[in-house]
Amino acid sequence: MDDRDKTDGHDGSARPDVSDAELSGRLRGLGSALDKVQAERRAEEKTSAVQDRTSSSAGMTLAFRLGSEFVAGVLVGAGLGWAIDRFFGIAPWGMIVFMLLGFGAGIVNMMRAAGETGRRSPPKGGA
Repeated sequence: MDDRDKTDGHDGSARPDVSDAELSGRLRGLGSALDKVQAERRAEEKTSAVQDRTSSSAGMTLAFRLGSEFVAGVLVGAGLGWAIDRFFGIAPWGMIVFMLLGFGAGIVNMMRAAGETGRRSPPKGGA
């Protein structure tokens, strides 16, 4: 029974005798290596959490900005149309026309804010 305790279980060969001091040294080394890995993982998790929070807040900021650009264009157009209707007495035509113009202006402002209109395509043909 004592012989079975000294085998490694794979090929039946005897394990070398290892002192307790050597085993405790290995355990300390493994513990310090594990602490380093855990510290690195915590640092990576913190940076990724900050990046995720930053990217999601940047996306929400852009969404609110685009929405407000569109709503502002429509409201300004409707307000101008209402004022023109009251001044000239041509209701509802001023409101309809200027609301449509405000809608178009809101779309253009949204595209400008999103950076879509500033891009130029490369010229076709070589010159």
